[in-house]
Amino acid sequence: MAQQLLSPIAQIADQRQKTEAYKSALQQILDAGEPEACKDFVNHMLTDEVPLVISRQLLLMFAQGIARLPTATHVAVATAALERLQPRVVSFEDSVVLLRENLAEALEKEEEWSRAAQVLSGIDLESGGRAVETSYKLSKNIKIAMLYLEDDDSVNAEMYIKKAAALISSCKDEALELQYKTCYARILDAKRRFLEAALRYYELSSIRPNAAAMVQLDEADLETALRSAITCTILAPAGPQRSRMLAALYKDERSSRLGDLYPFLQKVYLERILDREEVEAFAKGLKPHQVATLGGGGTVLDRAVVQHNLAAASRLYSNISTEQLGGLLGLSAEAAEAVAADMVAEGRMMGSIDQVDRLIHFGAKVEVEALLRWDDSIRTACTKVSELVDCVMALGLAGPAAGPAAAAAAR
Repeated sequence: MAQQLLSPIAQIADQRQKTEAYKSALQQILDAGEPEACKDFVNHMLTDEVPLVISRQLLLMFAQGIARLPTATHVAVATAALERLQPRVVSFEDSVVLLRENLAEALEKEEEWSRAAQVLSGIDLESGGRAVETSYKLSKNIKIAMLYLEDDDSVNAEMYIKKAAALISSCKDEALELQYKTCYARILDAKRRFLEAALRYYELSSIRPNAAAMVQLDEADLETALRSAITCTILAPAGPQRSRMLAALYKDERSSRLGDLYPFLQKVYLERILDREEVEAFAKGLKPHQVATLGGGGTVLDRAVVQHNLAAASRLYSNISTEQLGGLLGLSAEAAEAVAADMVAEGRMMGSIDQVDRLIHFGAKVEVEALLRWDDSIRTACTKVSELVDCVMALGLAGPAAGPAAAAAAR
């Protein structure tokens, strides 16, 4: 059908009449909605029979028109058109960009997130053939990053958000700035850099409505950001920074209105030991990457709970055996000792470990210093004894022939 329709038009000499005839033919092809006819139209536009000035105009109209086709047809036709046009992208850049933008939107509706991101990433944002505004580059990089995040691909998402980071300082668009901050927080969350993510989420949750602002966040968005901040803080490794973040969240009056989350936050902030039922209830609201299994076994949540309960135990006990601690944490004695050793070594908990008696001493900064002084005293005494023995040997007073007088002198 398409060839029969298009071939006679190519013979028209008058350029204006030829253009109008092609427009009419394109409309018929789009109304029919046949994928093969659409592909034939693109192939015909790329032949030498069609002047470049006409093919550019008609292919741009084609890119606009196929977006109105059913999604499956649109995706198939746009994909085929891009394959044909990509080698000549310099000549048909506007058409290629529009095809990619519309195709990515269609794929996004079908929840083919990564494929949509790949289609958008094919747009040359550094093209010298057309003027590309900074805001456009920024919006596309953020969009690509957010699409990758929907498929939990934090590696590719981070690559594009870093490109956006180089442009954000020159952006005056509040909506784009907000999208950038949200996306960056989600990437930190996905990469399990929970404390950094919590700070970003809390910043977002603290945005106050401003009548003069171009972008307004509703209460649901602010609450979601606050919930994310609390969740990430709870999942963060125990330590002083986490404690400060917990204090800020606990004292925020908005947190008390989160009825399902606030009691858990309260127990974590007050360093009370968490029981299994509470932990399981909290886990139901977590995202897949937040309950993923770690390399050494156990989940992110398991690690956070173990470290929290260990820190809580340090408030209750002055010392505890590794076996008892393991029972309290739900771990073997060896595993409990390893967790405690890591936290002490990283400065996230004060204490010391007596491996002979298999005891863990909590808050024992003074005791540790005393033990170190005791070790120094023993070392000094041993050194003095060694020096004295060397002197005795040098005087020849330590042998059997030295006699009682020599022995008495040595004494």
